[in-house]
Amino acid sequence: MLDLNTLTPAQYRARYLALQEAARRRAATALPPSVTAPQPLEKPLKTETVPPGAYVALRLKRFDVLRITNDSGTPGAALFLWNADDVSERYNAGDTVKLQWTTTLTTGRVLFSDMGRVLASITADTSAGHDSIIGPNGPAQAGTGANGRDNLRLAGAKFGLTRRDLAPAVSLFSHIATDETGRFQYHAAAASGAMVELRAEQNVLVALSNTPHALSPVTAATGPISIAIAHRPPAEDDLCRHFTEEAVRGFINTDEAFS
Repeated sequence: MLDLNTLTPAQYRARYLALQEAARRRAATALPPSVTAPQPLEKPLKTETVPPGAYVALRLKRFDVLRITNDSGTPGAALFLWNADDVSERYNAGDTVKLQWTTTLTTGRVLFSDMGRVLASITADTSAGHDSIIGPNGPAQAGTGANGRDNLRLAGAKFGLTRRDLAPAVSLFSHIATDETGRFQYHAAAASGAMVELRAEQNVLVALSNTPHALSPVTAATGPISIAIAHRPPAEDDLCRHFTEEAVRGFINTDEAFS
């Protein structure tokens, strides 16, 4: 086994570059549609429509699947997760991007907690674009209208949580990129009917707000999003559980808590 304590700075650098190159090759490899095609969501346990500007607080059991559909092309939806059995463990935006060497959150990727475990996997995505860097809008963007930061706090309050329990969130259905000067730019909202599907890898609490991305030129949600929940344990060859070395380690840490 590699002993990191014995590596020289040059060896650390070489190892870093090798891991980075491997991650880039993996990200550039297109997955076949037979692997990425969404599975039918049979026998949903719950369905609900979230009106513009509203939010929901959900409790998912391990291996519940949450499908979120942008019915009308509204410019974003804010999402945050906690471990339902220990709310001191929560979504970590930085580790999710850093550990997977990518800001592109789509099918096969996972959402890491701040304890190196996997809170949820992205089991299907229609390439809508999801941002884990900037986060949802706030009062500065929304004015007196509903905003993602306050909505996530309100959703967390349904579980007895406060603003101290929140951290940077995921903004769904928002395509973000940098321009030639390095500035973040909002490219486009997702098309009507765009969908992303998450599978809970622990018992989790979910806060979901139908409010725009912070950089959206449209400051209020323009239509509803809908959710559907079903229970679907992963198959032996599940893509998310084997997609990256980093995810494999995260799942080892996660599964230990349920063994």
